[in-house]
Amino acid sequence: MPIITLTSDWGLKDHYAGSVKGAIYRLLPEAKVVDISHEVPPFDLNQAAFIIRNSYVNFPEGTIHIIGMRSEASIETPHTLVIHEGQYFLGADNGIFSLIFDDAPETIYELDVMQDSDYFTFPSRDVFVKVACHIAEGKPLEELGRLKTGLLRKMSFNPVIDGEMIKGKVIYVDNYENVFTNITEKFFHEVVKGRKYAIMFRSASYRITEISKSYNDVVEGEMLALFSSSGHLQIAMNQGKASSLLGLKIDHPILIELL
Repeated sequence: MPIITLTSDWGLKDHYAGSVKGAIYRLLPEAKVVDISHEVPPFDLNQAAFIIRNSYVNFPEGTIHIIGMRSEASIETPHTLVIHEGQYFLGADNGIFSLIFDDAPETIYELDVMQDSDYFTFPSRDVFVKVACHIAEGKPLEELGRLKTGLLRKMSFNPVIDGEMIKGKVIYVDNYENVFTNITEKFFHEVVKGRKYAIMFRSASYRITEISKSYNDVVEGEMLALFSSSGHLQIAMNQGKASSLLGLKIDHPILIELL
């Protein structure tokens, strides 16, 4: 039985996550349901995409991902099934798929599934659950809707090179308040090419001139930069809260000066 995952901005206080799980188990009692996160900031597609793109690669082929983010359907943002790298992704085509995948997905369906409820505000429960169970039971995908060729594009901000400077920004802050930037390890090495550099943020007094391998490479409370398991440059503090203590929030600029 395939795994069904849930990612949303529902939080844990309300009934939403429990309702979706209950609906899955009612249709498919033997289902395996995994919560990826329900603490995405409300309506924030960029944060949701970062979480999903760094999670789905660890799941086996056949996994079905329900994305409960801005999921009401419209003519511009229809309910959509995306098949990519052997996994299934269900959500509204509101731009989130373009943020999750670097390459074009293998197959895309625009869903045409009747829901049982007369309420149209909770499609994760009333539409996506039905589709996920349909897929899990091995039923024909053609019964779910029609093939489509493209997805709504939502452009993510990529780092840029300006003279002897790399200009990036903060894109995510985790529960430990480690700060993730949009500068990837691959991009960093392609540009720096072994030269000396200084990572700067907030003011000239915040400068890091080397990449650490682990948090314990510096003494407790000291700031550092490293490449996280996601492949992104991360600003952190050993056993400290980098975001709060260094004043780094989402979209704050991160500069790398080539020396």
